Amino acid sequence: MQAPVVYPSKREGPLEPPAEFAVLRQGPPVWMVVPGRKPCWLVTRFEDARALLGDRRISSDDTRADYPQMAAVPPGLLSFLRMDDPRHGTIRRLLTPEFTVRRISALRTAIEDAADGLLDELAAGPRPVDLIAHYALPLPSLVICRLLGVPFEDHEFFQSRSAAIMSYDDPPEVGGRAMLELGDYLGRLIDAKTREPSDDMLGRVIAKAGADVSREDLVGIARLLIVAGHETTANMLGVSVLALLQHPDQLAALRADPTIIQNAVEELLRHQTIVQAAVARTATEDIDVGGVTIAAGDGVIVAVQSANRDETVAEDPDRLDLTRPPTRHLAFGHGAHQCLGQALARLELDIGLTRLFSRLPSLALAASHLPQARETAAVYGLHDLQVTW
Repeated sequence: MQAPVVYPSKREGPLEPPAEFAVLRQGPPVWMVVPGRKPCWLVTRFEDARALLGDRRISSDDTRADYPQMAAVPPGLLSFLRMDDPRHGTIRRLLTPEFTVRRISALRTAIEDAADGLLDELAAGPRPVDLIAHYALPLPSLVICRLLGVPFEDHEFFQSRSAAIMSYDDPPEVGGRAMLELGDYLGRLIDAKTREPSDDMLGRVIAKAGADVSREDLVGIARLLIVAGHETTANMLGVSVLALLQHPDQLAALRADPTIIQNAVEELLRHQTIVQAAVARTATEDIDVGGVTIAAGDGVIVAVQSANRDETVAEDPDRLDLTRPPTRHLAFGHGAHQCLGQALARLELDIGLTRLFSRLPSLALAASHLPQARETAAVYGLHDLQVTW
């Protein structure tokens, strides 16, 4: 076995994954080490990544001794995201009806209204302004609060806890404390909705939950949905805006033909994949993939941000091309744990970008502004994005 690769590597810039990935994709999965954690396998090529994510011999259970935990989150707290079947399937089936394309499409007007309200405030306020704090983050927060029936006035509380949960730069007790605090808050909300049923996603899930779904399960579901429901989309929206501002030819193409927005969203998801280290697994049996044998008990990190820049996914994959035909990207994962909320994320990105650039056609980066990246987090993004118009 070769000397392990040290991970994570530094990015070349706010819009580019580590250059090392391009080298690693030329060969099989490699043995890697994360400082302070047990070595595991790093999978960087698209076909290898897709094969592993669809393999039933790979486990998502983070309570396993050899699970390669990257984020500072104690095991057993991320609900069905970190479960295997049959338990994973039981909880996922409870939620699936809430995320159908038809149900999510019915939210379009509400999301458009939320975006317009935030843009009204932006247009009336001072410039330059941080687009992350005043648009990219509050938009999905408003939406997930409305969906779950969570009071929006509490959004700063769950945003701060989410940031701590998603960090892999902090000691485990920081993420663990944030998880417990958020769980306590949501537990009280679930108790209230159990006493007085509500017609929102959380209320409907509580009503449908059978005896095999405990209060602890419901807290875990709510915690995962509220963290994933705003953290991922907010970061993806932020880097998408930066990518378009720094690729004016692509922004011009979108403005010239707004009907390509859905295709543009798919290309941005591929090119700017924000999942950095959340796709972790453990082999339950020996698995031959990409020319190596991953032994039972070995941990695996699937670098989907690298896989989406593979030449088997797109020609000239490092080039952002909003008119590119749809690709088989892994931005939402693959297999049994493919992202349940992907229809919602796509709709929010569609509306968020369309409304922003139509309402503020002269949007530009503030002079001399260098966006600060969130590199030490399971989900990549920007700390800030100062813009003017």
